[in-house]
Parts: sequence; C-alpha cells; structure tokens
Amino acid sequence: MTTETEQPLTIDELAARAGVTVRTVRFYGTKGLLPPPVIGPRRVGHYGRGHLARLELIEELQRRGMTLAAIERYLGQLPPDLSARDLAIQRAVVASWAPEAVETVSHGELERRAGRALDEEDLRRLAATSVVERDGEMFRVDPGLLRLGVELLDVPLSHETLLAARTALIEHSRAAARELSRLLRDAVAERDARDARSLSARMHPLVVQALLTTFQRSLREELREWLDKEG
Repeated sequence: MTTETEQPLTIDELAARAGVTVRTVRFYGTKGLLPPPVIGPRRVGHYGRGHLARLELIEELQRRGMTLAAIERYLGQLPPDLSARDLAIQRAVVASWAPEAVETVSHGELERRAGRALDEEDLRRLAATSVVERDGEMFRVDPGLLRLGVELLDVPLSHETLLAARTALIEHSRAAARELSRLLRDAVAERDARDARSLSARMHPLVVQALLTTFQRSLREELREWLDKEG
C-alpha cells in the first residue's frame, strides 16, 4: 500500500499520525483489519497513506460504537482496491453520523499528527480553513480535517484564495442542506415523530455520500473542461 513517490512510515510514525498507540496498530493488524506493512531493509515494516487512511476509518468506526466484528464486516464490503482518498471519503461519511469532534492538543502533538513541522504561516493557513484554532498555548483541531488541511499546505494557493474557497463551499453546502432538509421535512410531514427521526437518521449518511459523489464528479468535469480549454 505504499508507492515509490510517497514517504513510507514506520509503525511509530503511523501511530503518531493517527493519534493511536503502536499497540493499537499491531492489534488491528493481528485482527486482519489493517493490511500488513511492506517489509523493507533490516526487516523494518513500512506503511503508506493507504494504511493511515484505513486506520483512521477504523478508529472512526470505533468511536461510533461499532464492535470489531461489525467493523470487519463493514470493511469487508468495501472494494479491495480503494485508494487513500476513497477511504478518507468513507471516513467522512461515517463521521457525519455524529456531532463534530474537536480535540485540544499541544503544538508538538499537532505536529506529530500532521507528520511534519508547522511554522506560523502553516498554522495561519490551517486556521483559515477552520482545521486549527488557537486556544492560548494549545490548539483546537478537527482530526477529521487535519490531514486534508496539511495536504493543502503544499498547494500553491494564496491565503486569500483559501478563504474564498472556504466561503464558497460553506455557502453552497448550506444552500444544498437547506433544500434537502425542506424536501425531507415535506416527505415525512404526515409521519409519526419517531418514524420521522428514524428515517432522518437512515437518510443522513446516504445524503452525505450522494453529495460527496456528486461534487467529486462535478468538480472533475469542471476541471476537465478548464484543462481542455487551456490546452
């Protein structure tokens, strides 16, 4: 699950990036939930982005209260060749079932989670995308957005562009959420309150998955048209 272009992780680095212990990583490996590492020189196990994305998905499922047996069934239903990005989308859908979880960490812990040093400019850019928020000497961080925010640090976009992109996403996603909520409210208006809540809970992950998939395809089409015009 590693590639020639990505920097492999040791088991200690993988655990630090995911915010778990090395013992947890090994436990998931023995249970077959996490694929084995690639064995490199001196018999050292190397992990890649796919391992990290899968580990984060497992942890998210654990936080949602799923048993190991249920997690194994869930993972078994996924295509075996999912990329790290696809696994991250799965995690986003799972995380949408519950209120957002924000952790307060030190600068050192934030860097361990990010897998790199973070200077003041990096922190400013992460704050612009609402991934990180200063809390005195500590930092409030959304673990689900951290890796995405860190990847954006290497994208050659200005601070102003990131803020504009964030504003556009928020405005359009809220508009879509309002319209979908109206449609659901109208659909369950005549139902019993308990049935309405049950239907809403079942629809939530399906709607999130549909939005993610639709947005991905729309963005891909827009980029393709743009690149065709440019070249």
